[in-house]
Amino acid sequence: MFRNIDSTFKKLRSSQQINLGGIRHIREPFQPLKRCPRWVCVEDAIKIINSEHLVFIQGGAATPLELVRAMTEHGVCNNLRGVRLIHMALEGDAPFANPEFEKHFRSISLYIGANVREAVNEGRADCIPLFLHEAPKLFYEQRIVPDVALIHVSAPDPRGFCSLGVSVDCTRAAICTAKVIVAQVNEHMPRSFGDTVIHSSHIDWAVKYDCPLPCIASTAPNDIELEIGKFIAQRLVEDGATLQLGIGNIPDAVLCALVNHKDLGIHSEIIGDTIVDLVERGNITNKNKIKHRGRLVGSLGIGTKRLYDFLHNNPFVEMLAINYVNDPRVISMQPKMTAINSCIEMDITGQVCSDSLGCKMYSGFGGQLDFIRGAALGQDGRGKAIIAFPSITSKGESKIQAVLKLGAGVVTTRAHVHYVVTEHGIAQLFGKTLRQRANALIQIAHPDHRECLEKAAFERLKTMPTKYL
Repeated sequence: MFRNIDSTFKKLRSSQQINLGGIRHIREPFQPLKRCPRWVCVEDAIKIINSEHLVFIQGGAATPLELVRAMTEHGVCNNLRGVRLIHMALEGDAPFANPEFEKHFRSISLYIGANVREAVNEGRADCIPLFLHEAPKLFYEQRIVPDVALIHVSAPDPRGFCSLGVSVDCTRAAICTAKVIVAQVNEHMPRSFGDTVIHSSHIDWAVKYDCPLPCIASTAPNDIELEIGKFIAQRLVEDGATLQLGIGNIPDAVLCALVNHKDLGIHSEIIGDTIVDLVERGNITNKNKIKHRGRLVGSLGIGTKRLYDFLHNNPFVEMLAINYVNDPRVISMQPKMTAINSCIEMDITGQVCSDSLGCKMYSGFGGQLDFIRGAALGQDGRGKAIIAFPSITSKGESKIQAVLKLGAGVVTTRAHVHYVVTEHGIAQLFGKTLRQRANALIQIAHPDHRECLEKAAFERLKTMPTKYL
């Protein structure tokens, strides 16, 4: 039990609970309660965490780094045991994942970030494979009920409302079901529109800590990535299309090649800096969208101060919960929905590995299949599901393989893949036989590897790959 919660607080929490179809929920924290948060120093706020607690941590560029730091020190100094931490990918330091703190904390990722990847693969941390649009369901169905939620919000406005800023994802669901909410309140956090609102009276412990948000700047796309971007922009993206892109050099290369396109829309899990360029140029207007016409929709913003300034008090952007943004049914309603994703490797039948390097976990399912399926189901019949990647790795190994590496996870099945793009061209796989698929993929593989792939295809399929039936 929590030692520092009085009976009044317990009654307030109880009064927020409602019953929907037999499932116990907490009311959305839009309306103010008749109380104020307790403004304390970070060391006092974090004392609420005890051994065996389940703690949710808001992720992405909204990772509450000061709360994470204090929590780690509190857990070690007080010899807490078995504190479980549930989170999406976190930015910045993750000291709780260090080997020496294994007895105190165990991280559970819904999407693995670089700062906990080693811990997951060494067995000191866990991950939950799931489609991101189903992440909030874990909280709403009470499969996960956080004892404490650590979040990062903007300063309250004159009416007492704060904003979750750059990261809504499953945070909205977590704060609706958490028993206690501890917030890092930061004047640098953008005040965004959408599902980001939380009234300060729903925050139990508030810590004032102003600091710039983590900046994640992409490197400039290289020649190979620029070539991939041109193929996609010139041959697959239509004027008036709605786009989903991830973060990285290939999405940036695609966006750089869209400067002559008109009336594009954005409905994307993640939004980054390069999107700002196209908005300012007038390429992105969102005027043709069926839902959220005239609005750019995302769930996470990850980039530099330029992006965060763009998001601040900007009604052109709606930051919405990930169970909505990533819902394939919602995605399918967007006009000419074009989903562009990447992968770690692909086999000659079109199976896509995106979450592991062989048996070693690397990231997670993310929203790839959410958007690949949503685009393919496009209600206007003009959606495009695209997997794009360089034909070879940095070590010269082909990313198109005869078979996936031992232990490689299939995130996107061969039936889901429609278009595959490398710097050597575009392969259209939908409706093709295994032989036709192998032939199409070998044609866009790196020339140095095509002969070996043809031989391997013959051994696997017992016949030569061909473009004919």
